[in-house]
This record gives sequence, C-alpha cells and structure tokens, in this order.
Amino acid sequence: MKKFIKKFFSQSTKNKYHKLQANLSNFSSGNPSKKIKIIGITGTKGKTTIANLVAAVLDAAGEKNAMETTINTKIGDIVTMHTEKSRWVTTPPTAVINGFLRKAIDAGCKYAILETTSQAIDQYRVWGINSDVLVFSNISHDHIDYHGTKEKYIEAKLKVFKDNPSATAVINIDDAVAETFIGAKNKRQIFYSVKKPVENGLVARKILQSPTGSIFTAVYGGNQTTIDLQIPGMFNISNALAAIAVGIACEIPFDDIKKGLEKVTGVPGRMERIKVSQKQDFEVIVDYAHNADSLKNVYETIIQTMTKRGGKIIAVLGATGRRDKTKRPIMGALAGKFADLIFVTNEDPYDEDPLEIIDTVAAGVLKGKKGKWRLNTNYWKILDRHEAISKAIGVAARGDVVIITGKGAEEVMAVGENKFEPFSDRRVVKYELAKRYKLPISEE
Repeated sequence: MKKFIKKFFSQSTKNKYHKLQANLSNFSSGNPSKKIKIIGITGTKGKTTIANLVAAVLDAAGEKNAMETTINTKIGDIVTMHTEKSRWVTTPPTAVINGFLRKAIDAGCKYAILETTSQAIDQYRVWGINSDVLVFSNISHDHIDYHGTKEKYIEAKLKVFKDNPSATAVINIDDAVAETFIGAKNKRQIFYSVKKPVENGLVARKILQSPTGSIFTAVYGGNQTTIDLQIPGMFNISNALAAIAVGIACEIPFDDIKKGLEKVTGVPGRMERIKVSQKQDFEVIVDYAHNADSLKNVYETIIQTMTKRGGKIIAVLGATGRRDKTKRPIMGALAGKFADLIFVTNEDPYDEDPLEIIDTVAAGVLKGKKGKWRLNTNYWKILDRHEAISKAIGVAARGDVVIITGKGAEEVMAVGENKFEPFSDRRVVKYELAKRYKLPISEE
C-alpha cells in the first residue's frame, strides 16, 4: 500500500492527509503540547547532541524533562536507547509524539525536548505542537533528494519558526542563512556564536581544544562561566552554546548550566571513542557523520588532535541509498583529502545496488589527493561492513585513529525497501577490539 501511495500521489497530496492526521491526533489526545514546555531543535547537524546537552542542563537544575531523539527516548530519569527500526525516525508521526508527551506529562515532566526534521515539518508531523523554545543549529547540503532544492529545504525548517511566533528562537548566527531565521521575528531571539562577538547574545571565548574535549568561557550579557566540555570538536562547542542558550531561555542559573554540560562525557555514536584495554594504543571513533559538512568537521577535529603525536587516519565510510547521490563522491573526496588509509563499504543501501554506491564513493576518493591512491594498497572497496571495520582495526598501529562514519549508534542496516538486519558499528568495534586484545567477547 505504501509503495502504491508513493507512486500515484504527490508529496503535497500526501501532506494534506498528514495534516488531517495531525489535527485528529491533537484533538483526540487533548493537545498535550499545551500542558508541557516544548523545546524543538532543528538543523542539519547537531540535533541529537544538542538535545542530550539540553536534557543534562535541565537535569542539573532539577527540572524534570523528557526527550525524543534519533537514538534515545527519555522520560524523567529513564533513558531508553532505540534498538528497533521502528524507533529510528528522528521525528515520529504526530500520534507518536502526542503519546510521548502524554507519558512525559503523567511522569511530572515540565519540559519535553524534540528533534525536529525538515521532512517532519513538511509532512505536518509537528503541526499543532506548540513550541516554547526553538533552536536553529545550521544548514548544510543534505535532504535535497526530498526537498528538491536547498531553498525549499531552508523554507521547510523556517516554517516551524513562523508557526510559533511566541517561541524563543535560539539561532546560530555563524551559519550562512542565519539572517533568514532572524527574519522570522520570533517574540524573543537569542543568538550564539563561536566565531564573532554577538551584541546581547552568547559567545564562546578563550577556547582551548584537546583530543578529548574543550575548555571555553561562555559569555552572555554580564554573565560568564568557564565550561570544561568532555566532548571534542569546535562544532560541539557550538552545540554546547545552543544548549546554554536554551538554558538561558528557560531561566536556568549559569551554575546549573555549567554543571549539566560538564557531566556529559559523550553522546552515543557522536564522536564516540571506544577503548577496551589499557594496551590499546590507537583510537577508534564512531560518528554519525553522513553528509559532507559533518564529515569535514569530524576529519578536521581529528587532524587537530594529531598534529603533535603523529599517526595515521584510517577512515571507514560509505553512503546511504535513496539519498542525495551528488554527495557520495564529495564524501569520498573528503576521505581522500584527510585520511591515510580508506575502507569504502556498505551503508544502508535500501533497494539500491550497494556495489554501485561503493564505486561512486570510491571514485571520489581518487580526487582527494590525485596520484596517491592505489586500490588494495592504501584504499579498499569492501562490501561487508563488518569485514571493513575488522580490517581497519587490524591495520591500526600506535598513535593511529580509526574513524568509522555514517551509522553512529544505529542498530540496524537497511538492505531492502522495507528490510532491516541487525547491525551496530559500536558492537562490531567492541567485538573486533576484544578479539585483538584477547579479551572475553561481550554479548551486548
């Protein structure tokens, strides 16, 4: 039925049906979003990390909260990781959101944090969900396969700000399209930046980066505090500023904001370092980066941490089927520019030919550093993702970094139109490291 609808009805026609569903769900569930403060987070990158940082800030302040993200659901103190494909939807349908909000309200939560995607906005999944705070993190090249153009992609994200004029808008003014979101003229706007001074806004100063995190001073008006952030990368400083701005919007004291952020030691599948033994003298990092900008950020962060110690970057990557095909060679070229050894492999092909996807990504690798790359010498095309990860870990030596991108904390591999098989980069890494260091194999 889904295939039939997809073939014979335009997206705009389907969206009319989605809007009707949303109205019915909001009415039948008693409009729960009016009974809890909603924090919506949108942008191409960083939504899951920002959501988890915001939850930590609210927890530190003693404000009971709930959260729905790509990787986990939180109701108060109970956090459930998503292990089934049915849960791997960043923003679920309105009925599911309303069910989540009802549980949050029943549990006594004051706040609910929602990742909000452009498709969800376009398809009215958040229609009638009254947001109190909205975050815009950034826009990069993604989801053009769905929206058609970058302009329509931006327009979709902008819609949720226009639909909630009374919400406090938290806006990353470092992004090239920030002015568009400022133009929505929400009742209150809080700007944040890691690059430039912000009048009446939030800025990061005195930034010191390390392989495991960053220390920076967050300045807002007459207030400032030094944050010892336990997750690395300039982009995560930006994500932390977004969470601080949400805390400001929710009138959370700076001391509690600091306490909450500093408690976060990592977000599953987001620049997640995996180490199983004290003998492990190289790093393995798993990250969700699945578009060019995210991949570039990840590689640049790793390069910065390796300038003094040497070592090689060993990249494992692929590209997803049914998504914008133009970004595949770009991602390969980025790996070709930054990495020393590359394993191009399978990554959620859906109903596309995985070998064709691999070939397209690999063709981009050759453009990264022309003349450097030799198949089966310093770059490989391996269909089996487990085998690719195994070989990458197998060749790693002291001081190297193995960076595995594309799936993050996901627990399944999409291998057909509606077929999903269990697969976890994180589990495979732990298994292969345990084998290498002759440790008991975990059944987790």
